[in-house]
Amino acid sequence: MYKYDNYDQAMVDARVAEFRDQVKRRLAGEMTEDQFKPLRLMNGLYLQLHAYMLRVAIPYGTLDSRQMRMLAHIARKYDRDYGHFTTRQNIQYNWIKLEECGDLLEELASVEMHAIQTSGNCIRNISSDQYAGAAADEVTDPRPWAELLRQWSTFHPEFSYLPRKFKIAVIASPEDRAAMRLHDIGLELVKKDGELGARVFVGGGMGRTPMIAPEINSFVKADDLLSYIEACLRVYNRYGRRDNIYKARIKILVHEIGADAYRAQVEEEFAHVKALGIDPPLAELERIAVFFDLPEPIQSEVRHSREGGDPSPDHSIDAIVQEIDSRLRGGDDWGAFETWVKQNVKPHKAPGYAIVNISLKPIGGIPGDASSSQMEVMADLAEKYGFDELRVTHAQNIVLPHVAKRDLYTVWQALSEAGLANANLDLISDIIACPGLDYCSLANARSIPVAQKISKRFGNLDRQRDLGELKLKISGCINACGHHHAGHIGILGVDRKGVENYQLTFGGSGAQDVSIGKIIGPGFDEDGVVDAVEKATEVYTRLREGEERFIDTYRRVGLEPFKEAIYG
Repeated sequence: MYKYDNYDQAMVDARVAEFRDQVKRRLAGEMTEDQFKPLRLMNGLYLQLHAYMLRVAIPYGTLDSRQMRMLAHIARKYDRDYGHFTTRQNIQYNWIKLEECGDLLEELASVEMHAIQTSGNCIRNISSDQYAGAAADEVTDPRPWAELLRQWSTFHPEFSYLPRKFKIAVIASPEDRAAMRLHDIGLELVKKDGELGARVFVGGGMGRTPMIAPEINSFVKADDLLSYIEACLRVYNRYGRRDNIYKARIKILVHEIGADAYRAQVEEEFAHVKALGIDPPLAELERIAVFFDLPEPIQSEVRHSREGGDPSPDHSIDAIVQEIDSRLRGGDDWGAFETWVKQNVKPHKAPGYAIVNISLKPIGGIPGDASSSQMEVMADLAEKYGFDELRVTHAQNIVLPHVAKRDLYTVWQALSEAGLANANLDLISDIIACPGLDYCSLANARSIPVAQKISKRFGNLDRQRDLGELKLKISGCINACGHHHAGHIGILGVDRKGVENYQLTFGGSGAQDVSIGKIIGPGFDEDGVVDAVEKATEVYTRLREGEERFIDTYRRVGLEPFKEAIYG
């Protein structure tokens, strides 16, 4: 993973010192809250219902054990012993004291972390595929490009005050694991005639007006990519609405003038920007890419496999299970371990390795939360068994991307002892949920209790596995931080004359089959929406054909059978 140089560290240290002084002046009464607000937001500090919330950046979701231990330390020292991993591959702390912010940020800076540009109308954390570098289906590791974009966008003088916040995702696989087309800009790295480039999608997003980003360019050469993205943002910065916060996102601009007109504007601007010479020399990208090289033992396995004539050396999960030491099969816990492997472990590009997904979705728990002790367990496992690397996923889970198959059982045992071995990846209890009205000053309804009740209702793992892949996502307001628009089943909390009310949407997806869910009818109270979800699953199990997922059955039969069962 990328390591700071002296320039990177100096930038972060200078920002810590600057913000420490700003906090001091605010506490002394030398600044009003209105004067302080834009300054704290530039440093990821929000004022929520009960306390300040700090959002810490985890660029493209990648961190090492040292950084994860620091996040645990921050949770223990400055918060209430936990952190909340978010759909932007970041972490949030919900109980921060303003007078301690300077010390907190200084400690983060000591491990190459910060909270810069985690809020404000700027380019936010660059997100990416949590399996980057390990996935067998990628054309290249997308993280060097994500890092290049991070460096380009940090403190960018032209894009620090955009009409609205701006989010970019970079992937390099045909399988979209980052909800790429629901971003302001989505990049899919591809190869054309042996040359690396990117498909560029612009104008996606959720919120009160969810939209899927249209393709703006089918192939931008790698040498031109930074100039092209700069052109995309310049057009937005020039024409984006600043008079109406609800119409300020780039998706509104692209929708209102049309993708073709926006594309034409970008091409015209690109011709100008390209002449400015802002694209980095190849040597700079190569400098960055070295940090993302696979560990040598994994590189050796990949080379050996390819030399053996296998162009795609990933193994099926069943094969992984078969290869695990046969001496374990007689143990009392073999069944639970085998289930975990089949549900939470994914194939790796190197035959001797696997990708381990750690679920932060215990039955009855708060989605995305991890205690300081759990963070330390994950850090230990990464250091001992995962080449010192972890990933945060946009589904609020954690990944160990490079685990030797021979170590899977040991890793599982440690996760089990820490309450982190829930075998529910992509099942109905693997719920995405925002903090909702329990914490957020923008929310209309609570998300956490609904998620807890649904996970308890469907707590039986055999039942969950029978339902198969079913992505359920909950937002406490129309801002859609819980990605409800992209849920196979989505739940939106709204305020109905002072009463929390929950609308159901069906048919959303953030994957390569991207779609926006549709509201099925009137909303429900908290218990009623849990009952409605159960009725929906009953319709699905009755009507599904073969191995159809919930969303496939819904798309085939339409809304009416579900609506009839739910509303009578």
